[in-house]
Amino acid sequence: MARQRYGQHFLIDSSVARREVAYARLTKDDVVLEIGPGKGIITSLVASKVKQVLAIEIDHHLVKKLQPMLQKNVTLILGDACCLDFQTLPRFTKIISNLPFQISSPITFKFLATPFSRAILIYQKDFAQRLVALPGTKDYSRLTVGVAYKACCRILEDVPRTCFSPQPYVDTSIVEIVPYKKPRFLVENEQFFFDLTKQLFTHRRKKIRHTINAIYRSYRKLPYLEKRVEQLTPEQIGMLSNKLYSQKKSGRSFE
Repeated sequence: MARQRYGQHFLIDSSVARREVAYARLTKDDVVLEIGPGKGIITSLVASKVKQVLAIEIDHHLVKKLQPMLQKNVTLILGDACCLDFQTLPRFTKIISNLPFQISSPITFKFLATPFSRAILIYQKDFAQRLVALPGTKDYSRLTVGVAYKACCRILEDVPRTCFSPQPYVDTSIVEIVPYKKPRFLVENEQFFFDLTKQLFTHRRKKIRHTINAIYRSYRKLPYLEKRVEQLTPEQIGMLSNKLYSQKKSGRSFE
């Protein structure tokens, strides 16, 4: 039984599981990371196609049940994926997971801080739509910009809530994430870029001028000041970040 404090919704539709695994284009040389193997429906399918599966499960009751059921090339790890240092794991090449909804954002950014070639992930449908949103739409967000900087994202298919047990309140989507070899655009300082993006989207209905005035007070001429952040592409936000960071670093234009 799923333990709701972990946000677990087990995939029970084997046809969806097979399609999810097929999207990953697995080979016998792949080492696959899976977060939340649940009852092992995806784990077993993946294990039959790859060199090794690293399955991280937070629920010790599930670990105990899964251990005798899984193939020998599955390494079952008891722990919290959000806290676990991925650098301590064998190097994985791909990620396939039906993610607990409550960790979607932090675990996605954690994935993107670690090398891999392709991830096939099941998210809440509204979260998936935010990942691929276009500027000027209601779903365009800090998440969109942060992920677009690091990777190419696309929704492969929507999955009805009836394919899970217990049934969630929302439908889900299978998403492909393919990291760029280098970030999509240049930023002078990543942390500054992420912090600025957060501030701008926190006040998304304000003109950029007002948000920057509130944070920095003094600055030289900057682009896009009369626009709102939701009107800017990720690259334009990166350009704004670079110009502002350059001024901050010089120390001549800030109080």
